[in-house]
Amino acid sequence: MSAQPPNMKLLYIINPGSGSQGTDIKAAISSHFAESPHEFECYELPRDCSIEQIKKNIKSAKADRVVAVGGDGTLKLVADCLLGSDTPIGIIPTGSANGMAKELDIPLDIDEAILNTINGKPRTIHAVKVNGELCIHLADIGFNAYVVKKFDDLPQRGMWGYTKAAWKALWSHHKMEVEIKLNGEVIRSEAAMVVIANATMYGTGVKINPEGDLSDGSFEVILVKTYSVFEILKIRFTDLPFNPEHIELYKTDTLNIKTKHKAHFQVDGEYMGKINALEASIIPKAIQVIVPG
Repeated sequence: MSAQPPNMKLLYIINPGSGSQGTDIKAAISSHFAESPHEFECYELPRDCSIEQIKKNIKSAKADRVVAVGGDGTLKLVADCLLGSDTPIGIIPTGSANGMAKELDIPLDIDEAILNTINGKPRTIHAVKVNGELCIHLADIGFNAYVVKKFDDLPQRGMWGYTKAAWKALWSHHKMEVEIKLNGEVIRSEAAMVVIANATMYGTGVKINPEGDLSDGSFEVILVKTYSVFEILKIRFTDLPFNPEHIELYKTDTLNIKTKHKAHFQVDGEYMGKINALEASIIPKAIQVIVPG
């Protein structure tokens, strides 16, 4: 007969700005603990919440597991607070894209996701520091970052809003001239975008990084030279390799990029403004995430 897991306390950090599919998140969490030996506490993020405030609440809760309830941006906030610690981070995906939840096979159904925060197992993954920002999913400069900016300006959320933003960006975005330094090599090229990929795919399902592994101690750099509808469809629906005339992939643990003109920049779905220089490096064994057992 297997031993019962020890009683735990879980802290749920809820982003009220993320869509929750019409679900009362607090009520859903409470119902799962009604007859449970485990304890729980909910903390709703106030507007313009600082990292220091979140850290203070995590410390006072003394929880065994801390759960990010929101999208990739909420997860990034929680991960920033627990970077390098032994406290596992759970995910209840209520954002627009939920890229990291999809990456880790975490259920998108709210009730199943709550159960996973209790019954799932911790997995240690690396992260990337990009221009001083923690990146646990994907960062990029160029076209997609411009789409993120356009998306933030639209009233619609979800995939329809993202599609509309991408359509607007497609007609107004210009290519960049980039100089990329990695692995002792210098690459100079025109580019539609450059992706710093810790994970394998965007929340839209586009698998931009087929070689991604969250535990291998390196990240990938994807140089997208031209807008190619065929390449996008190919990586979305097949396992065929990239055409190097359009897309090239490099594996590294450090990176430097310079652009001739300032380019749009985003990290984990959060628009960061325009930059013309970028540095990135791996953070080994950065966080523990709770994944299905």
